[in-house]
Amino acid sequence: MKKQTVVVLDFGGQYNQLIARRVREHNVYCEVKSYKTPIDEIRAMAPQGIIFTGGPKSVYLEDSPRMDGEIFTLGVPILGICYGAQFLVYGLGGEIGAANADSAAEFGRTDCNMDTSSPLLKGLRKKSVVWMSHNDYIKKLPEGFRSIAHSDKCPYGAIENAQKKFYGTQFHPEVNHTEQGFDMLGNFLFNVCKCTPDWTMENYAETATRELRAKIGNGKALLALSGGVDSSVACKLLANAIGEQLTCIFVDHGLMRKNEGDEVEAAFADSGVHFVRVNAGPRFLSKLAGVSDPERKRKIIGEEFIRVFEEEAEKIGKVDFLVQGTIYPDVIESGLGDAAVIKSHHNVGGLPDYVDFKEIVEPLRLLFKDEVRALGAALGLSDKLVWRQPFPGPGLAIRIIGDITPEKVAVLQDADAIFREEIAAAGLDRNINQYFAVLTNMRSVGVMGDGRTYDYTLALRGVSTTDFMTADFSRIPYDVLEKISTRIVNEVQHINRIVYDITSKPPATIEWE
Repeated sequence: MKKQTVVVLDFGGQYNQLIARRVREHNVYCEVKSYKTPIDEIRAMAPQGIIFTGGPKSVYLEDSPRMDGEIFTLGVPILGICYGAQFLVYGLGGEIGAANADSAAEFGRTDCNMDTSSPLLKGLRKKSVVWMSHNDYIKKLPEGFRSIAHSDKCPYGAIENAQKKFYGTQFHPEVNHTEQGFDMLGNFLFNVCKCTPDWTMENYAETATRELRAKIGNGKALLALSGGVDSSVACKLLANAIGEQLTCIFVDHGLMRKNEGDEVEAAFADSGVHFVRVNAGPRFLSKLAGVSDPERKRKIIGEEFIRVFEEEAEKIGKVDFLVQGTIYPDVIESGLGDAAVIKSHHNVGGLPDYVDFKEIVEPLRLLFKDEVRALGAALGLSDKLVWRQPFPGPGLAIRIIGDITPEKVAVLQDADAIFREEIAAAGLDRNINQYFAVLTNMRSVGVMGDGRTYDYTLALRGVSTTDFMTADFSRIPYDVLEKISTRIVNEVQHINRIVYDITSKPPATIEWE
């Protein structure tokens, strides 16, 4: 049976993937497509609904992202958000104006009055806080539309054409700051689009297993196994689909956390899959010698990973498919549609132009991190693997600022191990979604044993998040931070100062590089 699909059309904003995340939280499947997607491709998807996202442009400018007007003739419900609402109005003959200081520009939390007779706002409070972020505003509605929400400065905070099932919100229902935003999206999905909440990880596991079996057939596949949650879940999924046709190759690039290579090998020793460990630390470190730029680090590591897999594939025999545990945030941050490239992930934007495999298979490519964990649980993976701390593919290479040396790797491994030990001892390891240490390239003066030191500053990072698209810094108690700091300075050489990163994402990213 073909699953229901909601199409999220991306007009180039940085937070647009949150919309997809919120749709999936309603157990409704969605895919994000660029506004440049041909209309025939969208029609072929037979979407249950379409959502236009926000974007940074003004809809009336010549270089603004626009779609063919045929999008409005598909007979599919549409919800436009911010720029998406303005495009909806503009495309149907309404008028958009440029706001000035005295008119309708709004930013931040805004009180909004709701007309709860609308299917979009049914069951909500008649007045609540929404998150506005717009310079332009809806000046004149197209024929058949009416206002269903307004603020003091914005008469068209939300609009509808109930007959055509077209809706728009000038505010952002996808962000947590909009108090009833999640319910508004639910109303669009269920009241307007008549979706069924059938997107579950149990269903996904069945579908993905069947599709992988059909794609790979009698071929052989190599899985890039890091031992992290993403590649571990991918391993289990592939093992269910193709069994002994799968070989899992764990490349120890010498940039793992302390003792992690041995722990990964032990975890998969009795897994029933072909497991190969390649100790390639010296090879990677020699390639990275003298390299400080983080993008170059990622691309070097990405290419070297592929070359190692190609060499191992030759030993095994003809291998058609390379499998990676790439997940949705990796794809998004490496650039989607007109969205900016935030950073290239070694397994997405860091891949070389030539790859000696028939195809790269990424069974988790459309899943967010919490969906991957849910899938792992549905597949019967142990809690230890499902809840393992996230670790980037380039490893400590992007947690060492500046050039990389074996000595710096050892220092960071020891410091990071202490940080993780103390967080676990404090019972915070399941409350903080990701935590790690960063060896900065900054040195400062310190005093130890009545003597002067001039050593490295270590940064600690801990964040709370559900989707890894946005994150808040974790409020680790001062007494825990104090114990961590004391231990690291006393037990790890060449570190004399500890700082804690209290920046959220955005404006920062979770990793430093």
